[in-house]
Amino acid sequence: MARYETTSAEMAGLASALAAPEAFFELGMMYASGRSVPADLVAAHKWLNVAVARGFKPAVERRAEIAREMSAAEIAEAQREARLFLTRH
Repeated sequence: MARYETTSAEMAGLASALAAPEAFFELGMMYASGRSVPADLVAAHKWLNVAVARGFKPAVERRAEIAREMSAAEIAEAQREARLFLTRH
């Protein structure tokens, strides 16, 4: 699966839109379904982790569904990326 990184400039532009936990959930669902972005389960899991960490409880179930399609290594990568994002933002 192709990996795409979000640059600092892109994140700066998204910062206000991503202020709400629901926006992180939506971003995760976009990556899960490949809607407007390339499908990427690691990125989807990452953003759903962020949504849960920010208090959006409906993301818990969706994250579990996506995790069933991922390897343990992919889940670990998504969790690392989510922790890194949360420590920086």
